[in-house]
Formats: sequence, C-alpha cells, structure tokens
Amino acid sequence: MSQKDPSHLAGVDEAGRGPLAGPVVAAAVILGPDFQYESIKDSKRLSARNREKASRAIREDALAWSIGAASPFEIDRWNIHQATLVAMRRAVLGLRRAPGFVVVDGSFTPQLPWPGAAQPRADATERPVSAASILAKVFRDRYMVDLDEKYPEYGFRHHKGYPTPVHLHALERCGPCAEHRFSFRPVRNASLSKGGPQSSSGIGSAAQPS
Repeated sequence: MSQKDPSHLAGVDEAGRGPLAGPVVAAAVILGPDFQYESIKDSKRLSARNREKASRAIREDALAWSIGAASPFEIDRWNIHQATLVAMRRAVLGLRRAPGFVVVDGSFTPQLPWPGAAQPRADATERPVSAASILAKVFRDRYMVDLDEKYPEYGFRHHKGYPTPVHLHALERCGPCAEHRFSFRPVRNASLSKGGPQSSSGIGSAAQPS
C-alpha cells in the first residue's frame, strides 16, 4: 500500500495554539479517492464563508473524519505543545476507518499505532491536511462563538480567544474566566491583579463532532 493512497492517507492539523482562551482543536481527515470538492486549501487562505462550505463538503463526502480537542485545563496541566499532540491523537483515534499512513502539519507527530510523518506546511501541500485544517478551524470558531453567549464580556465571537487589544482590555477589566488558559502570561497576570482563580476549568474531556 502506498503512503499516498487516498483511501488510507490521513491528514492532521490543529487550530488554536495561540489563543488565551478555549480549547486547542485538531482534526483528522481521510478524503478518499472519490472526493471531488476542489476548493480545499489551507484554512487561512479561505474566507469564513468558504471555510464553512468546504467544511460541509468534507463532513458529507470524505471517507472518514474526526475532531479531537484538549481543554484549557489540559493545556495548563501539560503545556500547549503536549496538549496539541493529545488533541491530534484523539482526532486520529476517532476515525471510523484506520489509516495506513498519517501526515501531520508541523514538526511533531503524536503517538499513534500507525506509521506517519510530520511535515511543515503540509496544510498547503497535502489535501487531506488542508481538509483537516478547515475542519479544526471551523469547529473551534463555532465553539468560541457559542462561548461568547456564556461570557459576552470578553468578545470571544470576534477574536476567538486570540490576544487582541480588545481581549487584553477585557482581561484587565474583568479578570479571566474558567475558559482562559492560566499558564499563558497575560491570563496569569490578569488573574493575579484581580485576585481571582489560579486555574482554568476542570473539564478535561475532548470536544466531539456533533
């Protein structure tokens, strides 16, 4: 079996390493030889509308796909690098079809029972990885929009947890919430200045596809 066989090649990518709040999310995708949707590219090169369209096509027509995540609590417990690998492992293990080979965007691969390789910028060169980047980005963005309804004072629906001036100002004004990553310096500093909690939410389960 060729490593490039589309029936067995899984692509993996993540979204959300840099934000100060919310989970880090990973996706794994096996497109399969019959996948026809053409507009599959690195999620950062697509508009939000086109990402949504591509995400829908991947979910409907890909041979297999799965979402995994690591919570803010897990990020604080393990660090963002290890938590990202955990999210990736959860995504791959959640595939309904066992991959023959796994290509991961970046420089590191999670521990898996199948062969694989890390490939920097694979989200721009490998269609299954591009598809995974789209699923991870769309899933996480939706999660942060939902989180905005629970914590409207932070503006999560607009910045998705990234350290924008608006988000940093909200942290200074309100202090962090349970969805913030307390191991990240701006959150830790805001917590200390407000005398608030020193750890994130204890919820450690991964987000699952709905």
